[in-house]
Amino acid sequence: MGFGSIIAAMISVATILLASYVCSKGGFYMANGLSNSVIEMQENRNEILKTEIEVKGAENVSTDGVDILVSLKNTGSTKIGDFTYMDIIVAYQNESNSMETVWIPYQEEVLCENNWTKMGIIPDFINPGVFDPGEEMELIVRLNVSDLSGYSSIKWLLVTAPNGVKASWYFKG
Repeated sequence: MGFGSIIAAMISVATILLASYVCSKGGFYMANGLSNSVIEMQENRNEILKTEIEVKGAENVSTDGVDILVSLKNTGSTKIGDFTYMDIIVAYQNESNSMETVWIPYQEEVLCENNWTKMGIIPDFINPGVFDPGEEMELIVRLNVSDLSGYSSIKWLLVTAPNGVKASWYFKG
């Protein structure tokens, strides 16, 4: 009778030790996952703080107001290379004060309506094709001509970098 209670006590102690090990291992795993998330979030915030773009100018280059030439300058310290994640938003207003807002995604090859493409980066000696700090990039935005009928000549343009940093500009045309 004494030997059975010793075995039961040993099994109980082993079960308690195993349960505490599993709980502590799970807690350490969760703490590690949380700390990795905080580190990644801080790295993203640090990159956002280092990124800065400036719109140097925007003007219509076509008589119907469809093509807009935009000049950007990278005034931050972060390289921008993936233009597919850069967005442009153009807003304009008609005579009855109704606003039209158009999202313009990047298109690398042939430019079609409601898309934009880069014309060139000046100077582009270091990292060709990448928008490095200190460089200026010219891009062309093509709007849909049917969207522009009856709208005023004052337009607003917003350019966003892949990490969410943005710059805006008012222009006529």
